[in-house]
Amino acid sequence: MILEKQQAKKGIITDAVKNVASIEQISPEKLAVSIAEGKTVILKHKNTCVGIGENLKVKVNTNIGTSSDVCDIDFELEKLKTACRLKSDAVMDLSTGGDLDSIRKMIINASSIPVGSVPIYQAMIQAIEKYGTIEKLKEEEIFQVIEKHAASGISFVTVHCGVTLSSLELLRKKSRRTGIVSRGGAFIASWMVSAGKENPLYANFDRLIEIARKYDLVLSLGDGLRPGCLADASDNLQMSELLTLGKLTQKAWESDVQVIIEGPGHIPLHQVIPNVHLAKTICHGAPLYLLGPLVTDVAAGYDHITSAIGGALAAWAGADFLCYVTPSEHLALPTIDDVEDGVVASKIAAHAADIAKGHPGARAWDDELSIARYKRDWKRQEELVINPERFKKIRQSQKIYSEDVCNMCGKYCAMKIMDEIIKKSGL
Repeated sequence: MILEKQQAKKGIITDAVKNVASIEQISPEKLAVSIAEGKTVILKHKNTCVGIGENLKVKVNTNIGTSSDVCDIDFELEKLKTACRLKSDAVMDLSTGGDLDSIRKMIINASSIPVGSVPIYQAMIQAIEKYGTIEKLKEEEIFQVIEKHAASGISFVTVHCGVTLSSLELLRKKSRRTGIVSRGGAFIASWMVSAGKENPLYANFDRLIEIARKYDLVLSLGDGLRPGCLADASDNLQMSELLTLGKLTQKAWESDVQVIIEGPGHIPLHQVIPNVHLAKTICHGAPLYLLGPLVTDVAAGYDHITSAIGGALAAWAGADFLCYVTPSEHLALPTIDDVEDGVVASKIAAHAADIAKGHPGARAWDDELSIARYKRDWKRQEELVINPERFKKIRQSQKIYSEDVCNMCGKYCAMKIMDEIIKKSGL
C-alpha cells in the first residue's frame, strides 16, 4: 500500500499528487511538500483523487445514510446520485438502519467520489443487537469494524478519539446546555461510563494508526464534544478535545498517517474566524473539516442557509472542507430536495471563499458567467451555474416577453437597453 504522506516526505511525486495538482492548478512539488507536512491530504476512490487542504479549493462533503426509522437504500442511492450530479467532493455513509455492510458496499460501488464513514455507529449498533447493551462491547470489536470499513473501500473514517475520561469530568460539571450532540461522541461516552474505561480510540490510538497505515486510510479526528448550541460555543469542553486532537495529529504524522481535524458545530458569527485560527494552530495546520458552522440556533428548516453563512466565513479564514447541512437538520432525515439544497448552499459558500482567497480559476468562472449574462446567452448561463437543472426549471416556468430576456424586467431589461444604446451610439 502506497502511503501518500510517506512518499511525499521522500520527495516522490505519485500519480495521485500529479492528478490533484493538475486539477488544482498547483505545482506537484508544492503539493507534495504540503502533504509531507500534513497540511494537505488526498482522498482516493477508484480513479478519483480529491485533495483537501492548504492552497487548494475548499471542498464539500454530503452526508447520506439510513436511520432506524427510515431504511430505504434506493432512497439513499438517489441522494448519492444527486450529490455527484451537483459535484460534491465526497460523501459520507452515516447509516444506522438495515444491513449496514450491504448498504455501505452499495454506496461505495455506486459512488464516483470518495466515501467516508463513522465505524463506531456500526460497532455500537451491533453490540446492542448482539448483547442487548453497549456495555459488553469489546474494544477489539471496535477496531475490527474500523478495519472492515477500510477494507471495503472507505476513503476516510471519522473516529472520536478526543472524548476522554478527563473530558467527561468537565461534562459532569453540567456547564453545557446541550451536552454531547455528536452521535458518535454520545456512543463513546455512553460506553465509557458503562464500562468504566478510557475511550479505546484514544487509549489504543496506535491500533488505529496500524489500520490506517495498512489501507492509507485518512483519519478524520471527530469532534465528539462539539458545541450543539451557541451558548456552548468555544467552551472548555470543546477546547479540551481540540488539545487532545492536536497531540494525536502529531502522533499520526510520525507514522505517515494522513489526518483531518473535524470542528464545530454551532458557533456565533464573531467566533467563527477565531475558532478556525485556533484549530489550525493547535492541530499544526492539518486540514480542517467543519460541520457548518451554524451561526444561529433559531433557523430550523433553513439551516442550509445558516451553515452557508458560517461556512463561507470559516472557509475564507482557512477551513478546508465543509460538511453540508440541509433544511432538515435538527428535524428529520433529508429528502432528495434537501440534499440538493444542502449541497448547493455549501458549494456556494466554498466557492465564495475560493474567490476571496484568490484561488486560481475561481474568479474566472464568475467572469465567464457575467459575460454570458450580459449577452443574455441563456444556454451558456445554464452550463455555467452551480445547479443547471434549477436554472432551467425556473427559466421554463416563466412566461417571457422575449427569448433574450427574463420576465423580471422584460422589454425594459437594463442590459438589453444599454446594449442597444451602445450599438447605436458607438459608446
